[in-house]
This record gives sequence, structure tokens and C-alpha cells, in this order.
Amino acid sequence: MLLDPDRHSIADCMHVAHQAEEAGVDALLLGSSLLTNDLNPFAKALKDETSLPVIVFPGDSMHLSQHADAILYLSLISGRNANFLIGEQVKAAPLIHRCGIEAISTGYMLIDGGTATSVEVMSGTAPLPRDKLDIAWAHALAAEYLGMKFIYLEAGSGAKIPVPEELIGAVRKHVTIPIIVGGGITTPELAVAKVNAGADFIVTGNVIEQQNSFSLMNRFADAVHG
Repeated sequence: MLLDPDRHSIADCMHVAHQAEEAGVDALLLGSSLLTNDLNPFAKALKDETSLPVIVFPGDSMHLSQHADAILYLSLISGRNANFLIGEQVKAAPLIHRCGIEAISTGYMLIDGGTATSVEVMSGTAPLPRDKLDIAWAHALAAEYLGMKFIYLEAGSGAKIPVPEELIGAVRKHVTIPIIVGGGITTPELAVAKVNAGADFIVTGNVIEQQNSFSLMNRFADAVHG
């Protein structure tokens, strides 16, 4: 479950987090592409009041909190902007070390979701074409060969269309590490399709927050875990 501190108050995040915990969600991702608010009070509240792992989903090297359990140590391997391939990672490394949280090395891949996303704008990179399966799996395989622990296929927050099953399947065929898929997954049926195609984790956020529906969250969790 992805929670965005730029879009919601701590109280709102806690409300969703408690529902997520009850529904059987595996972890809470906390982050934003821009992040105009202080991450620390959000992370501390989530950590103090839920039993779920709190994982920072950063937009840049300053998006950190010592109250989190871990951070997705993202390298934007789908782009060619050196700052998001290695520059921000170098700046973040001493801060992560100081915080004492786990760094989860993740190959982050933007996939065309039918609309421009905040990540595209902030990173100055274009997404990979959704129909170029060989390009996608070659990027993912390179990430695994470089020692990354996860692949994150991202259509973007509020994407019109999610990452296609064919692309997920092509990546799954060529890599052995876990695959995370997010963006545009608006129904439990879509979530199941992504899992059946090879996704190990599904990230959702917008649809749950917008509908504020505990029953929908339960349906997502039941569908994915089933």
C-alpha cells in the first residue's frame, strides 16, 4: 500500500494504514515524487501504531527517515539520466547508513502508462514502450546481473493503463529476482492478472485513497494472496 505524504495528512495515512493492516497488506510504502512535507512524523506514526513494515519509496536522496524499516534503493534503469542512475544514490548512501535502515537495491523501470507521470517530469526520463518486450526484459536482466534484489515495473501513479501482462511475463521469464508492479491497478481483477503474469508484489494507492473503501482493500488483499 503506497501512502503519499504530499497528498494526505498523518491522520488520513493512519486511517488507511490501519485498514491495510487489517486487510492483510504486506507492507506500507511511504513516499512522493516531490515531497513537500517532512517524512519523519509520517514514518514515526506508522511505525509506532501499526505492525506493518514501513518502507520509504523515495523521489530523491533527501527522502529519508530514521523511523522507517527500510528504503527502496532505486536506480532508474529505464532512463539515461545519470543523476537517477547513480548520482542520487551516492548522495543518499551516507544518510541511509546514518539512519541505520535497510537499503533494498531495486531496478526501477518506468513503463508507458498512457499519460505523463510525476516521475517522468521530476527525473527527466521517458518511459519504456509497453510493446517492446525485449527492451524491457533486457533492462531487467541487466539489473539482476548488477546485483539488484528487486525489479519495480512502474506505469506511474494514476496511470491510464497498467503495465501489460505480456511485459510482466517476458521479464519474469528472464529474471529470478522478485518483481514489483505498480501504477494503474484499479481493480482486484487487474491485480490478479498481474500476479498470474509473474508479479510477486502489487502496489496500489490511488484507488483505495480515492474511494476510501475498506471492502475494496480487502478484495485486493484477498485476490492477490489467493
